[in-house]
Amino acid sequence: MFATPAYAQAAAGGPMAAIQGFVPLILIFAIMYFLLIRPQQKKVKEHKAMIEAVRRGDQVITQGGIVGKVTKVKDDGEVEVEIAPEVRIRVVKSTLAQVVSKTEPAAS
Repeated sequence: MFATPAYAQAAAGGPMAAIQGFVPLILIFAIMYFLLIRPQQKKVKEHKAMIEAVRRGDQVITQGGIVGKVTKVKDDGEVEVEIAPEVRIRVVKSTLAQVVSKTEPAAS
């Protein structure tokens, strides 16, 4: 029922045993970083750049599925989107899912 002293002494490893115990955890974290965290950060960065580049005349799709044309870009994080003739709604910029067609800037 009790462990003999020989078994107890054999179970205590050196400092290498502790390091070997952490190697699988480090590998799991590295795999999670490269497969989950890094691609998500890249996607968020691209979405933020897309939102910052939205300007008047762009055709956009919101996360709710509303398709419309941007008529006004406001400074407080909102855009005004025309979804039908003379029907405009205010939309928070971060809810824009996609910019379908970009307008070209005027040549100077």
